[in-house]
Amino acid sequence: MYLEITGYFPEDHEDDFIQFELDVNPEYETAIRIILGWESLAAEVVGELPLSIAQIRRIGRVIQQPLPENLDLFIGVRA
Repeated sequence: MYLEITGYFPEDHEDDFIQFELDVNPEYETAIRIILGWESLAAEVVGELPLSIAQIRRIGRVIQQPLPENLDLFIGVRA
């Protein structure tokens, strides 16, 4: 299992296709779980959850990569 971050234009935009996709390197999973308040990846396998701007910024610092703040970002667990 791994974490994936996806991004879409805001809901009122006519383009509803995925605009951003990132498979998170496993070395960052623990730090990201702490940011999200998750106990384990296995406990969070239900769909995608929206990320707040604060979470986006903190995750960006952890993975040492800026994440787009102009998109609605979601995080989910993939098998």
